[in-house]
Amino acid sequence: MLIWRDEMRQVLKDEGMLIFFIIVPLIYPLLYSWIYNNETVHEVPVVVVDQSHTSLSRQFIRMCDASADVKIAYYAQDLDEAKSLVSRQLVKGIYLIPSDFETNVNRMQQGVVSVYCDMSLMLTYKAIFQTAQLVSMQMGAEIQTKLGGHFTSREEAIAARPLDYADVAIFNPQGGYGSFILPGVLMLILQQTLVLGIGMSAGTARERNRYHQLIPVTRPYQNVFRIVLGKSLCYFMIYAIMGAWLVIAVPRLFHFPQLAAWQPLLTLMLPYTLACIFFGIVVSCIVKYRENVMLLMVFVSVPLLFLSGVSWPQSNIPGFWQGASWVFPSTFGIRAYVRLNSMGATISDVSTEIWILWLHVFLYFWLACVVYGYQIYLARHDAFWRYIDMKRRRQQRQG
Repeated sequence: MLIWRDEMRQVLKDEGMLIFFIIVPLIYPLLYSWIYNNETVHEVPVVVVDQSHTSLSRQFIRMCDASADVKIAYYAQDLDEAKSLVSRQLVKGIYLIPSDFETNVNRMQQGVVSVYCDMSLMLTYKAIFQTAQLVSMQMGAEIQTKLGGHFTSREEAIAARPLDYADVAIFNPQGGYGSFILPGVLMLILQQTLVLGIGMSAGTARERNRYHQLIPVTRPYQNVFRIVLGKSLCYFMIYAIMGAWLVIAVPRLFHFPQLAAWQPLLTLMLPYTLACIFFGIVVSCIVKYRENVMLLMVFVSVPLLFLSGVSWPQSNIPGFWQGASWVFPSTFGIRAYVRLNSMGATISDVSTEIWILWLHVFLYFWLACVVYGYQIYLARHDAFWRYIDMKRRRQQRQG
């Protein structure tokens, strides 16, 4: 209890630890979710360079402008003028219709429309490119129907679309960025803030120690299990509340998909939180200064999100990097949470991820005991030789 009390006192008094343990988990998810709360973009401004000036090119422009996602904001004489509008951020993309557009179509050749997009925001790129693609497909179907020489509307419909299909987006019907990526980000925030806070605590302990040791040479800090369990209890009490805020309250506030009841979420969050705590304790033992952990964990945040398989297909991740991702609890925590809360999976569907998280708990608990046992050995070793050196100096002064 003494170690738990000391650690809790340090958390409450240290401004840096308060920021990572309390402020960041509370504020950062709200800010991130609020920015992407609209989920999709509409009426993206586009400039048109119409070098054809034909009825077919004007039809293409009208159909693009009539769509919900694109707005024809400017007309330019050439590509250089259009690029100037993009560079000034007046538009987000360019539609270039070449002079031989209608001529090629009338010759039964393929007509080409060039699309240039500002890639700084993937949502605008998606709106501009998909609108041009859908309009070109619709115009192609209409041209094919006119040239087919069919007698009935049914024949024309079959010729234009011989294989009909229904496009149903599962798990993310609106195709929004928030529902797609933010659930994974929330789970990653839990791990990263925990590791940052624990690492900062370790750096502070080293800086305050006269001999830059991680633990003091006092009786309560001579038992490995007391140290690990006392520190982890402090962190678990804080993140029992922060975890509920991240995975239950924030999704409700911003209407993200919530298909899981509290029982499956508790079954997942218990091993995930413990695994993150013990992982953070292990990582903190290599932290020499308070700032070191920030350089380490902030750098790997984006790669960890990719390696989780949420923002990039897991099947397309090379085997080496998949193996590297298994070191981090966030990989399996994100996968399980997204499947439970966004895809309607059951506990049996994510049992593999939960068992791996429990394996992480025991593995990192054992590693935490090992590294703190080594720290105790170093502290005793240094204390012994300091005592010998002090005794020798005292004898020399007396002599």
